Amino acid sequence: MAEITNFRGEVQEAASDADREVEILIARVGERVRRARDRKGIPRRVLSEKSGVSPRYLAQLEAGEGNISIGLLQRVAHALDHKIEWLVGEDDPWSSEALRVADLFRTANARTQARVLATLSPEPVAAARAHRICLVGLRGAGKSTLGRRAGDVLGIPFLELNREIEEQSGMPVEELMALYGQEGYRRLEAQAIDRVIATHDTMILAVAGGIVAEPETYNVLLSKFHTIWVKATPAEHMARVREQGDTRPMAGNPEAMEQLRSILTAREALYERALAKLDTSGRTEDESLDEMLALIRSHDFLG
Repeated sequence: MAEITNFRGEVQEAASDADREVEILIARVGERVRRARDRKGIPRRVLSEKSGVSPRYLAQLEAGEGNISIGLLQRVAHALDHKIEWLVGEDDPWSSEALRVADLFRTANARTQARVLATLSPEPVAAARAHRICLVGLRGAGKSTLGRRAGDVLGIPFLELNREIEEQSGMPVEELMALYGQEGYRRLEAQAIDRVIATHDTMILAVAGGIVAEPETYNVLLSKFHTIWVKATPAEHMARVREQGDTRPMAGNPEAMEQLRSILTAREALYERALAKLDTSGRTEDESLDEMLALIRSHDFLG
């Protein structure tokens, strides 16, 4: 009889220890979600909208009372621009050293970041980028036109990320944005980039201008592609878009040019992280193409 009592006691004690570990994990996840949200200055309501998790559930989670599923936690982590491992791991991801390194890396120029990655990554940076080239910059700079022509000259595939997303979803960009919203579309962009990386070692890719504002996605581009910032003056950006038959930038918006200048100014530091720069201002299409091909050769992007 004593043996049965001991056995039951040991089982109850083991179950109690497991329950305590689960409680500690839930409390740790809740605390880290709250700290990440506070650090980014994101109200709970905004995090709810970005993640699709209700404010009430987020409040329970942050209080250590919500036993959240892996799927929902992944959505919360994505909305906070963190990996899910950061929220559940035992090591403190917000140690002063980790935060300082992350901040320094985020604000460093492309050359410094490349040196850091070369030191920390077991795979050489050049090997990770393979022969993939990515063109970044605002619409109207010439990414699609020059990318397509460069691909023809070099005999390598050219893709536009938006067209890739449309083909996979079977829906135009406008409908996808209306259905999933900005955050949902950014997730589709990230997934499309992963597919491109998995299926192409040699290519030229043109991406939408705003993708550089998504830190995690842009870091993937910088690490897996040789990046070229294709730029122009605000006036030429606007004129080229209108020449394409799109009058939306100016329609009913007399301040459109000023807004365009503000966008360029705000994103300039992000575009500067590209490995190379091509200014198409005041140049013919053929002149810009020749310079792009020269950049690709001088930087040895295709080996």
